[in-house]
Amino acid sequence: MEWSLEGVREMVAGGMQSVRECEICACATVVCVLLLFLWYCYRVGRDHSSSPLRGRYLTGSSRIGGVVGGFIGSDCRNRGKGKSGSMLEEQNGFAFCQSSECFRCTSAGESLNQRLYHSLQEYAKRYTWSGMGRVHKGVRDQGRYLNTRPTIQRPEVFFLPDLPSAPFFSREIQRHDVEFLEQSFPALLAEFETIYNQPPARSGSPLPPGWKANSTPRGQWWTYYLVNQGTPLVLNVRRCPRAWRVLGQLRTFIANNVFGNACFSVLSPGALITEHYGPTNVRLRCHLGLRVPPSCELVVGGEPQCWSEGSCLLFDDSFLHRAFHEGGPEDGLRVVFMVDLWHPNVAAAERQALDYIFTPGRLEEKEVK
Repeated sequence: MEWSLEGVREMVAGGMQSVRECEICACATVVCVLLLFLWYCYRVGRDHSSSPLRGRYLTGSSRIGGVVGGFIGSDCRNRGKGKSGSMLEEQNGFAFCQSSECFRCTSAGESLNQRLYHSLQEYAKRYTWSGMGRVHKGVRDQGRYLNTRPTIQRPEVFFLPDLPSAPFFSREIQRHDVEFLEQSFPALLAEFETIYNQPPARSGSPLPPGWKANSTPRGQWWTYYLVNQGTPLVLNVRRCPRAWRVLGQLRTFIANNVFGNACFSVLSPGALITEHYGPTNVRLRCHLGLRVPPSCELVVGGEPQCWSEGSCLLFDDSFLHRAFHEGGPEDGLRVVFMVDLWHPNVAAAERQALDYIFTPGRLEEKEVK
């Protein structure tokens, strides 16, 4: 090979031209990737607000739900429309859900399994199948999981396989939210005092506005819901601005699907909440003790625990559980602030998929179609 000045010059010019062409291709690739990323962020952001609670209580009267009685339906909502729905929202005394549209009261049979699978397929088509292994497995084999679970843990609606399970969990597992709730103890207790000491909603009614009486074999069990099955209760939220702000600061509060609830829960002396199961194992129920007299106990999976004022208890309510207050009238009420948090081993991708599948009203709409 003969070398000459002209040949070297041609080689250098060709190399420089190749570099320029590569730079153009690289820039074009980066621009395309950036545009795809922005489009993805727009799609995700349109359906999943970055702050799931912010502004939700202003979405109108159609978002108001009611709390029903009974230990199985205590976090169900009456889906009344118009004037009758408004009356249910402020109804006191015993309230029992009679609506076929109530999620918890819908029988979890083959029809529900099919609707779950169709919703999962829609989600995967719209977003991705990545990270959906456990969710797909759970939806596909839901009937088998629910029917073959041991009697100590048997969620009524949805079981996510391969999640670590125990009746009670250490507070360290959701440290941020637990510590924030405990720091908010004075504000939450003060807000409870405000809403509980209001005059009765109407003459002859023992309860102030917004409170519901749930069925128990003995004693009284009252609840005041801020979020019920993923739906904020507008009037109650407006009466509890500080509690609402606390919920908005929690990182793992289930705010966008039917498994999420937040309420003040009160047991009178002598009250018993009979044994029952929660709807799913993807959540941990957190109780912050506000007023805890002696002789009060929570039993989950056969393990007893006592509340304490200003401290949180974390438990998996898909285990068989019951609560009681065996004190006398002089001991006063047992009061806790209850919130539902994500199980820490449910991954972010799985949470987003479950929020989509179990969005309030989604499965009911599919059944109508």
